[in-house]
Amino acid sequence: MRIVSGIQPTGNLHLGNYLGAIRNWVKMQDDMAAQGGQSLYFLADLHAISMPHDPAELAANTREMVAALVACGIDPDRSILFNQAQVPQHAELQWLLNGTARMGWLNRMTQFKDKSGKNREGASVALFTYPVLQAADVLLYQATHVPVGEDQKQHLELARDIAQKFNNDFATEENPVFTLPDPIIPPEAARIMSLRNGTAKMSKSDPSDMSRINLTDDADTIMQKIKKAKTDPEPLPSEKAGLEGRAEAANLVGIYAVMAGTTVEAVLSEFGGEGFGKFKPALGELLVSKLAPINHRFVELRQDRPALDAILKKGAEKARALAVPTLDRTYDALGLVRG
Repeated sequence: MRIVSGIQPTGNLHLGNYLGAIRNWVKMQDDMAAQGGQSLYFLADLHAISMPHDPAELAANTREMVAALVACGIDPDRSILFNQAQVPQHAELQWLLNGTARMGWLNRMTQFKDKSGKNREGASVALFTYPVLQAADVLLYQATHVPVGEDQKQHLELARDIAQKFNNDFATEENPVFTLPDPIIPPEAARIMSLRNGTAKMSKSDPSDMSRINLTDDADTIMQKIKKAKTDPEPLPSEKAGLEGRAEAANLVGIYAVMAGTTVEAVLSEFGGEGFGKFKPALGELLVSKLAPINHRFVELRQDRPALDAILKKGAEKARALAVPTLDRTYDALGLVRG
């Protein structure tokens, strides 16, 4: 069993990133290690250039994301952690698969429509062919399983369609070139909302830093942000139904439940009837205790560029060793003559 998953390198990582994606990666890594499988996690820097970007920022964000992943528990000795740009086989395989992918398939991709907006003619070709690179990302490693959220199901289906057509056209049923990956639907990720607006997701793009808990925040900053988080004047209810229509209260209770590894009902049974004057300090202390080790490791690692580059180099070497045989078979299947 081999799992492959990627994440775009973005800066200013926050609690929502950790609880929404990174924590699941750590669990999958541990599960794979226990089962004798493999997990590959990559920074999708080639995908990032499909949209306007600042080169220096992309490079910095890539290293920062490595620091965050390692600080959160991704072990470069147990998983293969790398960035696409150091494994050129990703881009090579994408080009080879472009001959199999069909315009009609890509025209149906909803993400291109969403990201290009009303200016589809002004969007980059890379944005249009983004799903073919995603297919190459997983087919290159003969991935058996790919974790997908609701917004990525369509892209995995495309990867399977491309693999199936390529196998039908250029291989045999007994000896296919590509493995058709199956989806893994991760446990429902916690949906972490803004500390200033319980109806908006926690986001790095929010102009107010008080709206989010950053992985770089120290204990005092976390406590201050939780104490100033928006709430309402009512005490906490004793049952979950009492959180209906109270977005900010529901968000804080939800964060507590996820960080404590318990349920919303259990949190309310403990704090029901209490005001936020008691609940907020308890939530702040819980966040500090859980995030302090991550924060310490992250702040230490993000300043050590040689260590981060060494992690990426080591991961890329392992990834290339897995990628080359698949790429060679693809060239051969297509009848492309190489020296």
